[in-house]
Amino acid sequence: MSLSLSMDISGMGRNSSLQLIICFSIVSYLLAWSRVQTSHCLVPKSCTNMSIGAVLDLASLMGKQQKIAMEIAVEEFNINQVSSSKMDLQIKDSHGNSAQVIASVMDLSQCNQVQAIIGTIRHNEATLASEFSDTINTIPIMSLTSFSARPELLSPRLPHFIQLGDDISLHIQCISAIVGEFGWKKVTVIYELNNDFSSDPGILLSLSYSLKLVGSDIDNHLVFPSLSTLPDPKTTIENELNKLKRMSNRVYLIVHSSLELASMLCEKAKQIGLMEKGSVWIIPNEVAGLLDSVNSSVIFNMQGVVGFKTHFIEKSGAFRQFKFKFQRKFALEYPEEDNINPSIFALQTYDATKAIAKAANKSSQGKFERLSGKTFSKNGQLLQSPTFNIINVIGKSYREMAFWSPALGFSKNIVSHNKVMEISTNNDDSNGVFKTVYWPGESQSVPKGHNNEERTLKIAIPSNGAFTQFVNVEYDQGNNEPTVTGFSISIFEAAVKRLPYILNYTFFPFNGSYDEMVDHVYNKTLDAAVGDTSIVAYRYHLVEFSQPYIESGLHMVVTEQPAKSKETWMFLAAFTKEMWLMMTAMHVFVGFVIWLIEREVNEDLRGFGSMLWFLVTVLFYAHREPIRRPLAQVVLTPWLFAIFIVTNSFTASLTSITISQVKPSVLDIQTLKERNSPIGCDGNSFIVKYLTVVLKFKPENIRKINSMSDYPAAFDNKEIEAAFFVAPHAKVFLAKYSCKGFIKAGNTYRLGGFGFVGFSPLTVTEFLTCLVEVKLG
Repeated sequence: MSLSLSMDISGMGRNSSLQLIICFSIVSYLLAWSRVQTSHCLVPKSCTNMSIGAVLDLASLMGKQQKIAMEIAVEEFNINQVSSSKMDLQIKDSHGNSAQVIASVMDLSQCNQVQAIIGTIRHNEATLASEFSDTINTIPIMSLTSFSARPELLSPRLPHFIQLGDDISLHIQCISAIVGEFGWKKVTVIYELNNDFSSDPGILLSLSYSLKLVGSDIDNHLVFPSLSTLPDPKTTIENELNKLKRMSNRVYLIVHSSLELASMLCEKAKQIGLMEKGSVWIIPNEVAGLLDSVNSSVIFNMQGVVGFKTHFIEKSGAFRQFKFKFQRKFALEYPEEDNINPSIFALQTYDATKAIAKAANKSSQGKFERLSGKTFSKNGQLLQSPTFNIINVIGKSYREMAFWSPALGFSKNIVSHNKVMEISTNNDDSNGVFKTVYWPGESQSVPKGHNNEERTLKIAIPSNGAFTQFVNVEYDQGNNEPTVTGFSISIFEAAVKRLPYILNYTFFPFNGSYDEMVDHVYNKTLDAAVGDTSIVAYRYHLVEFSQPYIESGLHMVVTEQPAKSKETWMFLAAFTKEMWLMMTAMHVFVGFVIWLIEREVNEDLRGFGSMLWFLVTVLFYAHREPIRRPLAQVVLTPWLFAIFIVTNSFTASLTSITISQVKPSVLDIQTLKERNSPIGCDGNSFIVKYLTVVLKFKPENIRKINSMSDYPAAFDNKEIEAAFFVAPHAKVFLAKYSCKGFIKAGNTYRLGGFGFVGFSPLTVTEFLTCLVEVKLG
C-alpha cells in the first residue's frame, strides 16, 4: 500500500510529502516573521500580572465553544478570587491557518507577556514558533487538539508543552476495531492534511498495520487540505467524491477532519449518491464529539453514520451548572447557531482553563513552573481512562450503541467504581453489541461495502460439456431463459456468498470449446468463466485461475477383459491343497473327540450320524446339540475361534482372487498406438490437443464424442477401443457404467485440477481468498 501524501486538488499538482513539508515550513516562517514585525509596532504590552493567552479557530464550531468555555472558567476564577489580582484572557483567532497559529503564539509570548498559552496548537507549530523566540521555551503551552502527537516526536526545546488529547493510536485502534467487527475487507481512508499528518507519516502506516490485524486493507486515499486554503471547497469536495464513486469500494473512514469538512463531505456524498444503501461512513472523535452541538442540517446529512466519541459523565451537578452557563452565554454571542449544547471539547477546555487558573493562584509570582501533565491528574475529565462511546446517527440526533476501550474492546455497559471509569467485564452481551445498526439508506443489514451499481459481470459457462453433472444448461421453452445447475456452479455460488460484498453477475452459456472460452476471457470479451475447466500450462499463460477445487488428471478407460474369474472351482484357490486337507482333518478330529466325551451323557450325540451332522452345523454356528461336559466345552471353544478366523480369511482371499482376475482389454497407451486403435474423448476439451501433441496419437484415430451416454455404444460398435477423460469425468463415468464392464487402465497423467477462470481483478483475487477460506481446494 502506498503511503504517499501527494494530491491533486484544485490544480495543486502532485508533490511528495517532503516537498510539501518544506514548502509549508518556508511559508510559515515568512508569514510568522512578518506578523511578528507588525505586532512589535501595533500591540501594546499587557499591564496585568496574571494573563493567559488563547489561540483558537473562531470560525469553527469547536473554536466558538472553546472560547465560551474559557471565558466562563476565567469569570468563575475572578469571582472567587479574594485578592485584587484578576485573571486576564487574551484570545487570538487563527482562522484555521497554521501560519496564523505560529504568529499568534509569538505575539502572545513576546508582546502580550502571557504566563501560559492554551488552544488548538500543534506541537510542530509551537516548535516552529520557538525558533524565533526563546521566550516560548519557558512558557507552558497547553494543546487542546483532539489527539496528541506521539511522545517520541516531541521536541526537547519545549519542556512545558502539554497535550490533553488522546493518543492517536487509540483512535486508530478504535476505527480498526469497528472495521474488524463488521468484516470489511477494503476501506477508503479520508483525512484532512494538516501538520498532524504531514509531520508524522507514521500515522497512516500505523493505521494500515492496525487494519491488517483485523483482515482489512486500505483500498483508496482521499486527501483534502484545510478548508481555508480552498477557493471553492464544495466544488473541490464534489469533484473528489465523484472520483470515489467510480471505484468499487464503499467503506469510507474519515480518519481526521474538522467538523466543517466532514459536514461538507456528508452533504455532497448524499447529493451524489454515496450515502445510499450499501455504503459505510465512519467519523472520528473530533467530529462525533461535536454532534451534540451541530445544526439539524448536519444531522440530516449524516443519517446512518457510525462514529466514536470520548466518554464523559453528564449527570454531575458541576456539569449541569456549567451547561446552564454555557447555553446562556453561547446563545447570546452566537445567535446564528441552532444547537447551544456544550460538547466534550468545551468541557475539556473549561477544565483545562480552571487548572491553569488554580496553578497561577498558587504561584506567588504568577509563574507556571509547577504546571505539567500531573497537574490535571485529579481534575475532572481531563485524564480519565481512554473509553469511547460508539454512536450511530439516526433521526434528529444519535444513539449510543456500545463502549470501547483498548484493554477490553466492545461492551454494552459501563460502571463507575472508585471514581474511575471501567468497562464491566461481566457483560453477557459483549459479542452482540451491534445487533441493530441503522446504516445509510435506512438499511439495518450490515453493508458489504461494495458498489451495487457497478456493471454486471459476464461469466461464461460451457453449455455443451459432455458431463452435465458439473455444468448443466437447460432452457425454458416459454421464455428461452437458461437454467444453470451442476457441481461447479454450486461451488461458485458458495464462494460468492462468502465474499464481503455483493457481486453482480450473469451466466452466459458458451457454445464453443473450452479453449475458445478461455481465449474470450483473455480478450476481455468475457469477464470470467465457471465450469469444469482444467488448469493446464498453455491456458495458465493466458488467464488466471482460482485455487483448484477438484484435483485432476488424465485417465484411460477401456472395457474389461474376460478372465478365469468365472471358472466353477475358482474358490478352491483360496487355500492350498495342504491347507484344505489339514483343516478337514482337524475338523473331523475335533468332532470325534467331542463325540467320545459326550456320547455317554448326551442323547443328541450318541449316534455316528449325529456326530457328522454336528460337524456340518458347527461350521455355520447353527448347531443345536447341547454340550454338557466341561471337557467337551474346553475342546470346542478354541476350535470355534479357529473356524471364525478361517472363514474370514477365505472370504478375503476369494475377493482378492476375483478382483485380480479383472484385467483391462488394453494395458497401456503404447499398445493403442501400435495397433492404430481408434480412441474417443470430449471434442470440446483440451484432451484432443493433448492426445495429438503430447501423447502423439494420430489425429485420424481420435473420435470426438460430446456426450457421456454415447461412449458405451461407441465401445459396443467397436468405434473406439479406449476413452480418455479427466479424472473427475472418469469417476462419474465409471460410477455409472462400471457394471457394464468398463474399468480404468493405463497411466494417470496428473494435471492442475478444475478452477475458475478470470481476468478481472474483482473476481480473481476474491475467488482465491474465498476458496481457501471454505477449503474447497
